[in-house]
Amino acid sequence: MTEWFQSTWMGPALGWFVSTTILILMIALPLMLAVAMIIYADRKIWAAMALRRGPNVVGPLGLLQSFADGLKVMLQETIIPSAANRGLFLLAPIITFTVALIVWAVIPFGEGMVLADINVGLLYLLAASSLGVYGVIISGWASNSKYPFYSALRAAAQMVSYEVSIGFVLISVVLWADSFNLSTIVLAQQAHVFGFLNGFGFNPLLFPMAVVFLISALAETARAPFDLTEAESELVAGYQTEYSSMSFALFWLGEYANVLLMCALNAILFWGGWLPPVDWAPLYAVPGIIWFFSKILIFFFVFSWIKATVPRYRYDQLMRLGWKIFLPISLIWVFLVSGYLMLTRYGA
Repeated sequence: MTEWFQSTWMGPALGWFVSTTILILMIALPLMLAVAMIIYADRKIWAAMALRRGPNVVGPLGLLQSFADGLKVMLQETIIPSAANRGLFLLAPIITFTVALIVWAVIPFGEGMVLADINVGLLYLLAASSLGVYGVIISGWASNSKYPFYSALRAAAQMVSYEVSIGFVLISVVLWADSFNLSTIVLAQQAHVFGFLNGFGFNPLLFPMAVVFLISALAETARAPFDLTEAESELVAGYQTEYSSMSFALFWLGEYANVLLMCALNAILFWGGWLPPVDWAPLYAVPGIIWFFSKILIFFFVFSWIKATVPRYRYDQLMRLGWKIFLPISLIWVFLVSGYLMLTRYGA
């Protein structure tokens, strides 16, 4: 598409700008719609597991509930506490929302269906997603209130703790795929196990890392049972306590966009991305983007299932899991994977 725009009267520079803008909107707008619908799905799943009906009034089957909630927050007044740092208070939700969007630039939705197919896509993703903690920290500090400040401190420690183990998990995947490019990582999983199973997750040596990554993704996105930054029994609503109207909505949108991102990363890194589960020709008749979205929805159901059933961890348990269990396991696994590859792939 970029070449077509550049070949018109727009020329190379303007043509590139217009085509890139269109591609960004083709990702951002459906993502916002998807966030609205998964909030509805989240509430429906929780309700079903608690034997309740969930949203069922606004629109058919309650499908328009998220849009009604969005309209409500848009019409509300934005209240800024008198003691808050006004500039930083308003900047924090913008940072959270923006960072949640920019990471999708390197996510491949299918073969060749990626906005920026860069060689260091995984490093870009790690660097950009780690910026999300700044929104939480700034909101907690700028609110000039005790509960948001405690929440910001918790968020900083929690995200740093689990990013370390996530980093070592990703090293294992990169060693096996021999690339930081996400599309290459997906293609490296084709017929990976027994010559017909697509996915590193089917590999007995990498399956434990898939489990560690899934649990760490829950902690990284502050989802239950690791939602200690928003623990309502302790911190009212955590770093969001003083927020209202669209500033609160931006936190909400950013949080669910990050949840979708982690579901997508689980699919890409361990379960074949846009590839079908089995390397069988008839299955490739289904478009790759359908397989990819199906895997995202499966992982999102797992996220909701865990939130509806698993009690919240204590903070010391959260830190113990990250530093004393996941970090040593993921570090040992880097040695195991690299040693196995040196023996089998490189003949050392």
